[in-house]
Amino acid sequence: MAANNTSTLSLRSILEKDKLNGTNFLDWFRGLRIVLKQERKLYVLDNPIPEQPAANAPRAERDAYSKHSNDSVDVGCFMLATMSPDLQKDLEHLEAFEMVNHLKEMFQQQARQERFDTTKALHSCKMAEGAPVSPHVLKMKGHIDHLERLGFPISQELATDLILNSLPESYSQFVMNFNMNNMEKSVSELHLMLKTAEHNIKKMPGQVLMVHKGKGMKTKGRSNKAYKKKPYTQNKPKNHNKPKPPKEGVCHFCNEPGHWKRNCKLYLEDLKKKKSSETTTSGSEKK
Repeated sequence: MAANNTSTLSLRSILEKDKLNGTNFLDWFRGLRIVLKQERKLYVLDNPIPEQPAANAPRAERDAYSKHSNDSVDVGCFMLATMSPDLQKDLEHLEAFEMVNHLKEMFQQQARQERFDTTKALHSCKMAEGAPVSPHVLKMKGHIDHLERLGFPISQELATDLILNSLPESYSQFVMNFNMNNMEKSVSELHLMLKTAEHNIKKMPGQVLMVHKGKGMKTKGRSNKAYKKKPYTQNKPKNHNKPKPPKEGVCHFCNEPGHWKRNCKLYLEDLKKKKSSETTTSGSEKK
């Protein structure tokens, strides 16, 4: 029995150290439920005190009412004791069930904003090239776990996709193999696989296959310089030597070199004489 009392006091001390102050309702409420579950009084937060039974009601009914009333007083006092003084003044007139509902309405907007901020932080996580993978995955896992505590759990498949999508280009081969093999891993299992992949990437940084859209995979281990495209140059036609005009040879009329027959002065003069003589002859014949 003494051990149970010690355990109860130990659990209550957790809430007494981290009192409700208006910014930590979700954590405080989760701790409160843990303590009351251990003390078998959690039902007080989920059910209002029933109406007081009549004096002639069955004893079991009167005992149940008495126990619920007493437990509600104990839980209400414990809740007030773990709140800031300002909240105590506002809620001390309420019993435990009413107090919890009032707090939920009061901090509903806070919970919504916290969910939005956590979701935004999760989706904006991007791992820088060369950064260690373990802190990055643990940071994302923290956001995922926090959303679950807020009452909005993320499925294992979506959590895996978010982490894979946040990895840099050096992990593209790992991501491709993971998806092609239809792997189903928890975040913790994926974390271990990524640590192994990180070791291999650091060991052989040039051996990572780079996947490009619609172009398959590049060759392993080559420098990016090898893939730089050379500027396009149109093939110029080869300069063929144009046939040179033949040099002037020996005239076939005067047998002198340096000109052709058609350019020979003697030949042209002789040609004129022949035409003149032919003209004279044809004129005399007509007479």
